[in-house]
Amino acid sequence: MPNRLANETSPYLLQHADNPVDWWPWSPEAFAEARERGVPVLLSVGYSSCHWCHVMAHESFEDELSAAYLNEHFVNVKVDREERPDIDAVYMEAVQAATGQGGWPMTVFLTPDAEPFYFGTYFPPEPRHGMPSFMQVLEGVRTAWVGRPEEVAEVAQRIVRDLAGRQLDYGKAGTPGPEELAKALLGLVREYDATRGGFGGAPKFPPSMVLEFLLRHHARTGSEGALEMAVGTCEAMARGGIYDQLGGGFARYSVDREWVVPHFEKMLYDNALLCRVYAHLWRTTGDELARRVALETADFMVRELRTREGGFASALDADSEDPETGKHVEGVYYAWTPAQLREVLGEEDGELAAACFGVTEEGTFEHGMSVLQLPVQGPDIGEERLAGIRERLLAARQARPAPGRDDKIVAAWNGLAIAALAECGAFFDRPDLVERATEAADLLVRVHMDGMARLARTSKDGRVGANAGVLEDYGDVAEGFLALAAVTGEGVWLEFAGFLVDLVLAGFTAEDGSLYDTAHDAERLIRRPQDPTDTAAPSGWTAAAGALLSYAAHTGSQAHRTAAERALAVVHALGPRAPRFIGHGLAVAEALVDGPREVAVVGHPEDPARAELHRVALLGTAPGAVVATGLPGAADGSGGEFPLLAERTLVHELPTAYVCRHFVCARPTTDPVELAGQLGAVRP
Repeated sequence: MPNRLANETSPYLLQHADNPVDWWPWSPEAFAEARERGVPVLLSVGYSSCHWCHVMAHESFEDELSAAYLNEHFVNVKVDREERPDIDAVYMEAVQAATGQGGWPMTVFLTPDAEPFYFGTYFPPEPRHGMPSFMQVLEGVRTAWVGRPEEVAEVAQRIVRDLAGRQLDYGKAGTPGPEELAKALLGLVREYDATRGGFGGAPKFPPSMVLEFLLRHHARTGSEGALEMAVGTCEAMARGGIYDQLGGGFARYSVDREWVVPHFEKMLYDNALLCRVYAHLWRTTGDELARRVALETADFMVRELRTREGGFASALDADSEDPETGKHVEGVYYAWTPAQLREVLGEEDGELAAACFGVTEEGTFEHGMSVLQLPVQGPDIGEERLAGIRERLLAARQARPAPGRDDKIVAAWNGLAIAALAECGAFFDRPDLVERATEAADLLVRVHMDGMARLARTSKDGRVGANAGVLEDYGDVAEGFLALAAVTGEGVWLEFAGFLVDLVLAGFTAEDGSLYDTAHDAERLIRRPQDPTDTAAPSGWTAAAGALLSYAAHTGSQAHRTAAERALAVVHALGPRAPRFIGHGLAVAEALVDGPREVAVVGHPEDPARAELHRVALLGTAPGAVVATGLPGAADGSGGEFPLLAERTLVHELPTAYVCRHFVCARPTTDPVELAGQLGAVRP
């Protein structure tokens, strides 16, 4: 019989709707129930494509004996971290403070006042590797709750006090400048893996935001070291198993430091961010591998993550059904043996494919299977033949049982996808990608945005979710709208971005200029989350700062510029000390130091010369440059939909580009080559 999760929109919660555990969604009623019964709350947090969440669910939450114990002695609350990142952030901070580590599934025991007193992540069904069994944990918590209630209350109150004492004070740090950015680069040099690319050891995550900073730093300063780290990391990932060599797109992370074996789930945010990074790398270097990866990743998102409503689904699972055993196994959809290659391709091409993709008899993964790579030392068989082999293998793979898809639309991650697809479409002459970006933006406006321009965090099947948008939703969606405005020349997207950044100023900003992750009127948790550091996606704090800065450059608004500068004080403080964890903030700071440059391109829409100037403007590498294009501005100072177009007229009746920064404008030009010089090196 379904439990209380049956009416939820979250695919993750719906996965647990038939558990024998009497789950509650996060709600005041759940805590009222715990208070009335005098029992603690078990809070279980995860997400639909999380491998170990599935494992713990199968081992414990589908087990009748475990469920009976949970139902008798606890009120059990299940949370999708992607729907409620605020809840996840607050309790993950407590878990990390108490245990020194975190992850999902996250298992936290709370008082009926939502105060945490015992923590963990995955617990096995029986003791192993020094971990107690889940039932031992439940019995221990139950014993303490009944036998030592004063001690439990004291622990919970101390934890809440400790969390409340972790207030950030970066408002007086000052605006980041060239010195802080140079120190951040030096810190990254120290941590760079010159042999394998990337930063740190295993597990190794794609450093998307850091790569964007490195490309912008190179564009502003000419630093070859910054470019070498970006190129080395991007090539290593593109040739590794973390990249899907057949279908495009990136997995969540690599379990090893060589990028060989990934954790196979594919997340929208990773692919949107990396698609844009590779497009920007191509813009800087003209590298053909970067171009191919950017386009294949864009095509992957459209082919496998796009929903009927025009948005983009959150993720593909790591697990799928093994056709031989019928069990769900991680990575079985993507891995190959030499025999499987020969079966699809025949002997000759099968042997060739094994050499090209690093597939061995011993295997690089489990059970003699290999994750496809593209080793530098592989045979050179020509792009056309390799493409044919890839096409045949992809067709064969599509006959395998596919991983499940989380169809939930997350506003922030769709904002990232809109920006990536719009720019890829413009760079690579793919108007279909711009159309897909526009359709996703339309969905966000129609479904996620209310009459006051406030965002809902999620939707599914065109039905809006109940949870309010958090800061990253406002920052990332505004960024997507601004990128779409630059590419399409449709000023309505600038207007929508303005609504969102105004709500950031009104609803998320503290007196010292720092930013909260939740709005002033959001549900009160035991602590109001406020984290400036990146996770797998840009922090809401620095994403919003970037959108504020770009909007100010478009409109000349000093209020938005000042808000961006005050928010970026956190980069002044953290950039030199922890550059790997504030990469997006560093990238925004590069734009701040460079200007950002303001580019206006005017001319008649049907004139190919205007299109050429517009393309050159979009391909400029100046960090964070904003671009507006349209008809010449009116003499009365109105710029129509784009303030940057005000009083911009044609020179010699020809389409004309204007570039300004720091209140100084370069000479108007009708020459694409001269415009390129004003915006940094561009590719043809």
